[in-house]
Amino acid sequence: MMKRTGSLYVALMALTILMMVLSVSLVSAQTTAPTQTKEEYKDVIAKRADKIVAALGSTDAVFNKKVSAVVADQYIALGSIHDTRNAKIKEIKAKDSVLTDKDKAEIEKLTADADKDLEKLHAKYLAKLAKLCTPEQIEGIKNGMTYNVLNVTMTAYNEMLPNLTAEQKKQILDWLTEAREHAMDAESSDKKHAWFGKYKGRINNYLAKAGVDMKQAEKEWMERIKAKKEAAKQS
Repeated sequence: MMKRTGSLYVALMALTILMMVLSVSLVSAQTTAPTQTKEEYKDVIAKRADKIVAALGSTDAVFNKKVSAVVADQYIALGSIHDTRNAKIKEIKAKDSVLTDKDKAEIEKLTADADKDLEKLHAKYLAKLAKLCTPEQIEGIKNGMTYNVLNVTMTAYNEMLPNLTAEQKKQILDWLTEAREHAMDAESSDKKHAWFGKYKGRINNYLAKAGVDMKQAEKEWMERIKAKKEAAKQS
């Protein structure tokens, strides 16, 4: 993974944080908060799902209600998988001050099993959405669940590197799309962003190997941003 330094990372993260602040889904943890009752947690999830679906712009109340229920159920199911795995891992770690090889093997198995469950749940979720939504609406839901990081990041790359080839743009979009699929199932905001961070590192390495001078591109991009700000002030 590319080391997270330089203006590109700062700019990308600034844009991402801005979208998080504006996002209707700011509360991102998919596990139940310790101080919440199950009913309170379900209410929080329902409101989150409603906001994600509302962003689709449909005026069909029946459609909105059905899709919102599917999204809310997905959050609940994700939380159950994460909570169950985390609780079992916590029990293992609580037994000994130092993890044994057996403990590590059990933790690895719990993690692998949970990942398999998440993968199956992911496929079922998309199948449910496909019965109710258009591909464009599913895209909107995916972006809603991941703070629109895909579009924010793609826009940043396009603005920073206006001479990207069609092939390079496609590769960047493919990787960000893959990151989003993983991020949809992550249990917290940090872990959602970690998936995008992983793929951003891959993208930057890919561009560097293709001969793109990232430092120079970052410098020129920052200068363009500064110039736009100055022009806006004068106008």
